[in-house]
Amino acid sequence: MMETVKEKIIEHAQSLGAGFVGFAPVARWAEFNEVQNDFRPDAIWPQAKTVIVIGVPMLLPILETTPSIYYSELYNTSNRLLDEIGYRLAMYLNRQGHAATFFPRDAYGDIKVLVDNPNAAFSHVFAAKYAGLGTIGYNHTLLNPEYGPRIRYVSVFTAALLPGDPVITKDLCIQCWLCQRLCPSQAFTTREDNIIAAMDKEACARHHSLLREEHRYPCGICIKVCPVGQDRKLYQSTGGKVYLDEPGAIAENPEDPRYRNLVHVRKYGSKGDRIY
Repeated sequence: MMETVKEKIIEHAQSLGAGFVGFAPVARWAEFNEVQNDFRPDAIWPQAKTVIVIGVPMLLPILETTPSIYYSELYNTSNRLLDEIGYRLAMYLNRQGHAATFFPRDAYGDIKVLVDNPNAAFSHVFAAKYAGLGTIGYNHTLLNPEYGPRIRYVSVFTAALLPGDPVITKDLCIQCWLCQRLCPSQAFTTREDNIIAAMDKEACARHHSLLREEHRYPCGICIKVCPVGQDRKLYQSTGGKVYLDEPGAIAENPEDPRYRNLVHVRKYGSKGDRIY
């Protein structure tokens, strides 16, 4: 019976615009024991039995223009869509007799808040991992087989105990460290004991605060350059050396034909004259 309920939830979420839907039994937070108790769904809402994770892809051609107002608008559009899907799906579950609420995809008043406290009350990244949507990569994002880290997520908590999706056990991160080499804030440091980097969240937040003042927040470089994901084939985006050469090549010659389209887009709609 609950399998049928799950199928209907997936169908409804997709009708609302969800690109990805995954199911994580709340018991998985205790099973994996990677998230502190206070940050687990049943600590936030004791009735929670299942977390439904909704994903919306970030489309690579606009993401590649970052930092730009156009990527900022794509990011904001995905956020609005995620929150709307989350709210509507929670209401749908309530109408079916299953208590549910959604946890918004972001929860801070201003990026400057994160400089002092660069944490969130709940991690959609770990929720998506436990819902079988991907594995956590070097740069702390969730890597998905189809879109790499280029998906944003929102979570719906429900009291319904629904069948979980299989967790992906093989790491998708290939340890290329492009995200580390190209990070504008140099926030990542390799740790010998773990595939996931040590991250200077404060440095990342400070850089985002600067971009906010220039009206081209967020950064997204580590999302852009990651080679994981079938979307690279779809968009015929080679990445790699093209990304490594980009900052220096643009600084030397803004008319470089490899980046002329990106320079064009970055000139408009935001503050400041930096083109990278």
